[in-house]
Amino acid sequence: MTTPLTMTPHAPLYAYTGGRPFDPALPCIVFVHGALNDHSVWTLAARWFAHHGHGVLAIDLPGHGRSAGPVLPDVESMADAVLALLAKHQVQRAALVGHSMGSLIALEAASRATPGAISHLVMVGTAYPMRVSPALLELAARTPLAAIDQVVTFSHASMGAKPSYPGPGAWLHGASQALMRQVLARGEGIAGIEHNLFHHDFSACDRYAHGLGAAAQLRAASSTRCSLVLGGRDRMTVPRQALAMAQALQAEVHTLPKAGHALMQEDPDGLLAALRRALA
Repeated sequence: MTTPLTMTPHAPLYAYTGGRPFDPALPCIVFVHGALNDHSVWTLAARWFAHHGHGVLAIDLPGHGRSAGPVLPDVESMADAVLALLAKHQVQRAALVGHSMGSLIALEAASRATPGAISHLVMVGTAYPMRVSPALLELAARTPLAAIDQVVTFSHASMGAKPSYPGPGAWLHGASQALMRQVLARGEGIAGIEHNLFHHDFSACDRYAHGLGAAAQLRAASSTRCSLVLGGRDRMTVPRQALAMAQALQAEVHTLPKAGHALMQEDPDGLLAALRRALA
């Protein structure tokens, strides 16, 4: 089941609800995707939690996937969009789970929320600062399809899926490439983009400079339980680059040793188990 949820009259925000009608009275989990992705990367986790007593919102960020534009300019404004969605639908308390760029959005949203409103923060495949090389940013602006191919290669530690979701023998690189190309194409012509959606998202990650400040605000103002889930073979957000954030958040760290940056694809069962521990 999918539910189109309205953030404002002018900016509809799409959310996948995991096969169950969304009930704001249940413990809520918001899943936030990364750069040039959409809600579909969270399908397994969203369905599991939706069928085990949670209200689930796996969102498409503004201008991504099925959500209308305009695209928002930075991590801070995307965090405000997440909080606006919760307020609009009268969610009093929620857990935030974000991958890559989404982990920065979840962190910023948790730091801006009313104390006590965020029960858990889980940052998946994260690093801080999340710098992007100037060469990759230039390639993304000039030749986004080539940049997608490069990022897909660096995001995966293996070629084929293990005996797990989505199934043995699936071509992980091809699936990731197809999704990113689809999101890129859907973003063409949407307001708020300098070059294209891929360059926009990577630039937002590169510019975000409030991470440690957000972590300090969060630790000082609330009792949010914080966790990091990292891929042991991640070449996009190298695990050691998350150590300062883990310390600042006093976070539990779960490492999936054989996964790269695309943890949801490469070790879906391991990620689900880590999320269940983090959100217990």
